Amino acid sequence: MKTVLLTGFEPFDGENVNPSWEAVRRLDGQEIAGARIAARQLPCVFGAALEELRRHLDALSPVLAIAVGQAGGRPDITVERVAINVDDARIADNAGQQPIDQAIAADGPAAYFSTLPIKAIVAGLRENGIPASVSQTAGTFVCNHVMYGLLHRAGPRAGFIHIPYLPEQAARHPGQPSMRLEDCVEALRLAVEIALTQREDAKIAGGATH
Repeated sequence: MKTVLLTGFEPFDGENVNPSWEAVRRLDGQEIAGARIAARQLPCVFGAALEELRRHLDALSPVLAIAVGQAGGRPDITVERVAINVDDARIADNAGQQPIDQAIAADGPAAYFSTLPIKAIVAGLRENGIPASVSQTAGTFVCNHVMYGLLHRAGPRAGFIHIPYLPEQAARHPGQPSMRLEDCVEALRLAVEIALTQREDAKIAGGATH
């Protein structure tokens, strides 16, 4: 059976949970559109996250890989369009690293576009009552680091999705939006199904820009 790799992150920046891992791990072992989900956790650490990701890609040879991360402050599911070749951390990662204006891949292009059908995923989520949008930036922290590294490695259809805080996290951040875990899980299930059955939005989706 074909395999789909879903990754989520460990908690970071003082949080007790990371919604990306809480959502991803609930899909582990499930079958979606003829493929089995393999959920794996990544460290929120520059460098180490990519090493772990590559190990899972080598072991599983997935037909689809979607990395998922937390985006506190965003109100909906955001499907990322592009990853840029820079690490520029506002806060330290879980190993105390705080790179500033560093290239992720010295020999890599300035950016990579997601090879997911991002517009179809957003439309499918909205049709199922889940707030969603296309995001034009994955930031410059470990999420962008992983998205860029995933796409730099050529192979399966791949991309990145950000999800909001869970309600229990937002309760500690007054005024911040949140989304129920059940809705996050359903959003990822739908995203996988759509990505396995839809074509890319356009040829540029699989390319790079210099």
